[in-house]
Amino acid sequence: MNVTRENIDALNAVVKVDIAKEDYSDQVEKILTDYRKTANIPGFRKGHVPMTMVKKQYGKAVLVDEVNKLLQDALGKYLTEEKLDVLGNPLPKPQDDLDWGSDNFSFEFELGLAPNFEVNLKSKKAITHYNIVADKKMIDDQIVNIRKQYGKIISQTEVSKDSEITGVFENEEKAINNATMITLDKFKGKATEKQFIGVKVGDVVSLKTKKLFNDDYDVINFLKVSHDDAHGLDIEVSFTISEINTRELADLDQELFDKLFGKDTVTSVKELKDKIKEDSEKQFLQQGDQKLLNDVTENLVENTKFDLPSSFLQKWMRTAGETEMDADQAKEEYEKSEKSMRYQLIEGKLIEKHDLQVKFEDLQVHAKEMIKVQMAQFGQMNSSDEELDGIAARILSNKDEVKRLSEQLMSAKLLSLYKTEANLKTKEITYDDFVKEFYS
Repeated sequence: MNVTRENIDALNAVVKVDIAKEDYSDQVEKILTDYRKTANIPGFRKGHVPMTMVKKQYGKAVLVDEVNKLLQDALGKYLTEEKLDVLGNPLPKPQDDLDWGSDNFSFEFELGLAPNFEVNLKSKKAITHYNIVADKKMIDDQIVNIRKQYGKIISQTEVSKDSEITGVFENEEKAINNATMITLDKFKGKATEKQFIGVKVGDVVSLKTKKLFNDDYDVINFLKVSHDDAHGLDIEVSFTISEINTRELADLDQELFDKLFGKDTVTSVKELKDKIKEDSEKQFLQQGDQKLLNDVTENLVENTKFDLPSSFLQKWMRTAGETEMDADQAKEEYEKSEKSMRYQLIEGKLIEKHDLQVKFEDLQVHAKEMIKVQMAQFGQMNSSDEELDGIAARILSNKDEVKRLSEQLMSAKLLSLYKTEANLKTKEITYDDFVKEFYS
């Protein structure tokens, strides 16, 4: 057996596998001999079927099977030994005139080769790492919300600006019939607020849904319509009021502090504000890091230049999925996925260069830490190592969980690398400004 390669260019090659009779003949003969011992053919006793008949009935199928095994083994071994970094899978060149009656066979495979390039994390323009902070307004608003949540409910005879209004949204055409509680700040603009001020239990308010709420999520939440129906919904709904309440704010005293954080953890309003700020900014840290991860990824894809074997990849994509594509579909799919392909290659370079592999020991530690956090949420603070090891083992026996945790760990390793090696500048920003700038 002989394997050779012809490089078409830096990104494309053809591998030729030549298989001679001596490569397969002994194994084919052995298999056919075993078939003869067990073959059950009418007119012949078991084990006494003439070999010529066995070869006639089973010879070609056995030959094809053995040649294919040799072919796949030889191709895989060659790619490994030559350390070829291929994209997609080798594509066999069509051979419509292949003669299985001959002694020797030749097969050719097209290869798409990964490009050779370098990754530079030190971009010319610094990438912003946002330090998201909880400002005074946000902390004060959160304290008001806490005081409302733990405050006393007081019944009202008519709606005021701060009322909690319970009622039913209805529209017969769209089959909307949803009982809910709503506050006036959920409505967009002052006009709707004016419609509600002064109305009483039993009154019905007619509302146009176009630009009624602050965002589509409110439409989904309060009208219970699908995401597709929520966007741009322009109908009239009625809201029948069944209950009107307001909240007497809870006192900022030790009783409230203990309810929120446990006995004597917080003992003053200043400590309450500090605690809210600390807890909020811990959550914001994850959002700032995710933004950084996204921005560095975009920057690397945009500024790391290399060519891809696009024609090969489109040809490979035509048959790689569950459903075969035509040329136009494959081109469209390639254009959609090209960016992610580029980043996968860039990420692979970074992982290799900086030795960022996720080891099984890393997964075990990560799984145990995740379990500790989840158990703490239910008040279980003192789990034994034996108990944690058992739960972690069950989690890591699930391939999907291993994949998910591995991706989380790799993202964390890459993020740490970017914070150390990338050209970054830090910018402090309030949470409200961060949301307005990037998620409005």
